[in-house]
Formats: sequence, C-alpha cells, structure tokens
Amino acid sequence: MALDGPTYSRCSFPALRLQFVVPAGNRPDESSFLEADNPISVAVVGVGVFGRNHARVYRELEQQGEPVRLVGVVDPNLDRADAVAREFGCRAFGSVEQMLTTHSEIRAASVAATTVHHLEVARSLMTAGVDVLIEKPLAASLAEANELVQLAATHKRIAQAGHLERFNPAVRATIPLLTQPIFFEVHRLSVFTPRSLDVDVVLDLMIHDLDIVLSFANSPVKEVRAVGLPILSGKVDIANVRLEFDSGCVANFTASRVSTERVRKLRFFQPHQYVSVDYGRQEVLVFTVGADAAAPGAPTINPQIKVAKPPVTSEEPLHAELKSFLHAVRQRSTPVVPLEDGRRALVLALDIVAEIREHGKKVGLAGIAKGKS
Repeated sequence: MALDGPTYSRCSFPALRLQFVVPAGNRPDESSFLEADNPISVAVVGVGVFGRNHARVYRELEQQGEPVRLVGVVDPNLDRADAVAREFGCRAFGSVEQMLTTHSEIRAASVAATTVHHLEVARSLMTAGVDVLIEKPLAASLAEANELVQLAATHKRIAQAGHLERFNPAVRATIPLLTQPIFFEVHRLSVFTPRSLDVDVVLDLMIHDLDIVLSFANSPVKEVRAVGLPILSGKVDIANVRLEFDSGCVANFTASRVSTERVRKLRFFQPHQYVSVDYGRQEVLVFTVGADAAAPGAPTINPQIKVAKPPVTSEEPLHAELKSFLHAVRQRSTPVVPLEDGRRALVLALDIVAEIREHGKKVGLAGIAKGKS
C-alpha cells in the first residue's frame, strides 16, 4: 500500500513561504560557538500553543544558567508573535527571511509551525546554516520527510525530530527494564481542543506512542489493522490500532482527542514481568512473577508476584528535550531522536491513516474515505 499518506490541505502561512539563502560570509563557523560559555542564539518559528512553550523553556533555560539566548520568535500572526516576544523578552518577526536578514547570529531553531509548513521552514533555516528541532509529525508526507533528511545531510545540520515522550523521565527509567516485550497496550486520551486539527489524531497524538513502541520493540512492523472516526473535526478524532511485529510482539493503541478525561499510559508484558508506565504522573510500576527472594520489589497478595517502583527523577520533558537538542548543537553530535526516527514514526502513522480510510470504505464511511476537511 502507498505510504505517502493523505494529501493535507494547506492553511495560509504566507510569511514563511520563501527561498532565502544567507550570503556565504554570514554562514556560521561551527568552531565559533562551541565554547561552553558562549551562548547559543536560538529562535522559535510558529508560536501557537506549543511553539509558545518552546519559547518559554528556552527563556527558562537561559535564566537557569544554560548557555542559550532566545533571540526571537517568528509567526505570520504578528499580534501573536509580538505577545510572545514581550512575554519572554525577545524580538518578534513576521517571517524567517526578516529574522535571518537582521540576526545572522541565530544558530538553532525550533520549528513549531503547522505541519504542512515544516519542510519550507526547515529548508530555509538549514540552507542558512541553522540547526533545527522539527516538531512532530516530522512532515505532511513521506516525500517531504525524505527531503528533510537529505537537506540535513547536504547542509551538515544538526536536525532533531520533536518526539517529546522520548524525554519523559518515566520512559527513560523504563529503558533499562526492557528484555523481550511481547504485548503492548497503550492509551492516549485527551479532551477536545481546537489546536492541531490539520492532522488526524494518529499524527497528532498517537504518533508519540508509535515512536516509543517502535524503539522499545526494536523490530519491523509486519501487519497493521486500524479503525477510526471523525467526531468533532473533519479529521479522524478517535482511532484504535493493532500492530504485529516480525518478532511476534503485538501492540494495541487507542488514541482520542474527544475524551472526557486525560490519560497517558503505556503497559507491556515480557517474560516474567508486567511494566506500567504513566506518562503524566511520570511513574513506572514493575510486577515480577516467580521472583526469587533476591529480586527487587515488595511482595503482593500473591507471594509469587513482587512489585517495584523504579526511581524516577521528575523533569518537564520539554526541558529535557531542548537541553538535549542544545547539547547536540554544541557538540555537533547525533541527536537522541534523529530525523530518521521521526521519519520512521511518520511512515507508520501514514500507513495507519491509510488503513483507517480503507476500513472506512469497507463500512461505508465516505467522509473518511474522501478525507473530508
């Protein structure tokens, strides 16, 4: 089946439609900003709800003594850009071109514009010698994701995919526990908000968990079965997915942005263990079956089962993500989540969206089959 995914309608973001190249004399000399005490000048492109949070965290990191300086924010909605700039003490710009023309010292940027503009924005930044963190989903199509990967290689840019849950302390605490995951059960439920309605819930919410399970299972996907429905928007708002991996591992996902409650949980079973991860609470519980006396954990009602709660150091995932990105920029090292990982999650998400639409055709849901907007 085709993996290029659906054709997404383009919303207006005219101020970022540009082909801008910084003159050779303005391209950054990498050695000029790798000193530990030399702040990295950064910007945020697109300051909606999540872009504003990027600006907030960059500013907080700066105030906490991290070697970073928030120079500016870009948004075609100048009132919004001005408000965020005033809030976090930086400059507001209506376009990437305007920002780079007047502030060639910018070395790194978060791309938090609407998904359909990720390629054009990141292309302009990377061509100008700016390293980028591109929010999820990486792009609106596989072809665009491939071009982003190629652009980063061509221009030798540090480019990170913005998969936030990789930096959730509970997820990080779970990685050492992995042995042989056999079955995953994942729920990500949110109340309805008017943001991110340019993409289906699979690309909006479920993609977080797809990325995590792909990294945990560490096996190619063999089969995808999926169903979903539009409820309050023109896109799929609730979806259920079953994946089978070549390893035999199976994963069930439920994602909804029309729930009455907020749930962020991942559970998996592996030989002799059941592990429960609560993203929101940043907690991990490990139930070990048939444990001997030396196994860690407290006994439960069943003496054959012990339960342990691994230590988790609480931290806002976005803080951890941006610090990791800045470290990669300074050290010229591979990011924790390279663009290839973002591409991998996108390929699977687009495959799921295609399966949902095929299922919609089978049961006569013409709205999904036509990708109504």
